[in-house]
Amino acid sequence: MLRWRWHQLVNLLESTGIISAMLLMMMWIGWLLGGMDTLYVMLGTGILFIIFAPRLMPRLLIRRMGAQVITPGQSPLLLHMVQRLAERSGLDHLPTLYHLPTSALNAFSTGLGAHVSLVVSDGLLRALDGRELAAVLAHEISHIRHKDIRVMIVADLFSQMTWTFCLLGQVLILINLPLWIMHKYTIPWGLIFLLIVAPSVSMSLQLALSRTREFEADRGAMELTHDPQGLADALQKMEDAQQREMKILLPKLERVAIPSSLRTHPETEERIRRLFASAPPLGDPEIWAWDHGTSLPMAKDLPRWRHLSGFRW
Repeated sequence: MLRWRWHQLVNLLESTGIISAMLLMMMWIGWLLGGMDTLYVMLGTGILFIIFAPRLMPRLLIRRMGAQVITPGQSPLLLHMVQRLAERSGLDHLPTLYHLPTSALNAFSTGLGAHVSLVVSDGLLRALDGRELAAVLAHEISHIRHKDIRVMIVADLFSQMTWTFCLLGQVLILINLPLWIMHKYTIPWGLIFLLIVAPSVSMSLQLALSRTREFEADRGAMELTHDPQGLADALQKMEDAQQREMKILLPKLERVAIPSSLRTHPETEERIRRLFASAPPLGDPEIWAWDHGTSLPMAKDLPRWRHLSGFRW
């Protein structure tokens, strides 16, 4: 319990620090653009994001993706699996399960309180066995337990707002260059530079936050299943599937290496190494009955959606 409290405190301080840095950057940009009045506008906008966005964005996300609620009659095994893990984690509310009609291997959690949701893709349900699927669900339930979703939704919206600033900065360059050539009054170049680099700074903070959250969710999954091999096998399958997709997009590359600073998740090898360092493999793992989603409708097309929140693999 003491260890859990300590991790909660560290997560809170880290999240507060990164969100505060994003908010301060917005306020600084506001002050440079229009003085104290614009600064207060940016501050108010940021506060509204923090209060309302975590409740509104998840519903929009699920609707845009075309995910459908999984009923007890469709997949009782899956619902029972989630119920067992949610009870172990001490969640106040059972997550609503959604089926995402895509062959990609993906799962994420989103929403708050009684409206928390757990979305699993058709490809994931058919590719993993019961042991692996339980580990993935435990990982997502750990995100819910750690209250990561609110922080990441707000960080994502802040990051998207900075892209608007970047577009504004590009427009100001077109305005500023003729003024500078004619030796007229020009907009400060420092402001334009800040507007253009704001998305990079914000994205770096967001990715750093996401990577640390993934390690903590892996740790939380081990507390629920005590089965590092199950999660390691699931991670490896999802990594292999991602590499196959990248191979189709970039056929001339043997293996696509994404720089660690640009990854939304830590490297799979590092996650697996930490899993086995934190808990030894089980000699007699728990049995999780699973039918590979045979009772659910088969995915036909990839849904069109954009990143608005949630945790993806």
